[in-house]
Amino acid sequence: MYEAAPTMEETSLRDAMSLFATGVTVLTVGGEHAHGMTANAFTSVSLDPPLVLCCISRSAVMHDAIGSTKRFGVSIMGADQRDTAKYFADKRRPLGPEQFDAVDWLEGPHSGAPLLNGSLAWLECELVSVYDGGDHTIFVGQVLSSSRGAGTEALLFYSSAFHRV
Repeated sequence: MYEAAPTMEETSLRDAMSLFATGVTVLTVGGEHAHGMTANAFTSVSLDPPLVLCCISRSAVMHDAIGSTKRFGVSIMGADQRDTAKYFADKRRPLGPEQFDAVDWLEGPHSGAPLLNGSLAWLECELVSVYDGGDHTIFVGQVLSSSRGAGTEALLFYSSAFHRV
C-alpha cells in the first residue's frame, strides 16, 4: 500500500486529480431541507443491490441536508447543461427551495428530491451507509428508481473546467 509523503500539499493533490475526467451530477434533496449541489465525486458501487456513492465536504450545506432527509436525487448532466451545473456550484445562489425557481424540474416520486429536466439520467436514492472520508463524508445510497433521458452527449469535468463528450 502506498502512503503519501507527510509533506504533500493539498494543491498538489488537487492538481493531480484535475487530470482525472469525471461526469457531472447535480445532487438534490427535497422537503424542508431542499438543496442542490453540483458534484463530480459520484459513482456506482453495486448492481445487486443497486448502490451509488457521493462524497460531500463536511462544510457543505448538502452534507447536513442528506444526513437529515436520508433520501436524495441525482441528475446526471448532459453536455448542454453547463449553465445548470455552474449554477448549482455557485455559493451565491439562493438557499432553500428558492434555488430551484431558476431551473425546470420534477419532484421525484420516491425521494421527494427535485430531478432536473433535460438531464441524461436520474436516480432516486435512500441513504444506507455513511463513512468517514477525512474532510468529506462518503454517503452510500440504495437506488430506489432510475430512468434515462433522451440526451446522448455528456458533460464532463476535466482540468478544472467543463467539457462536452
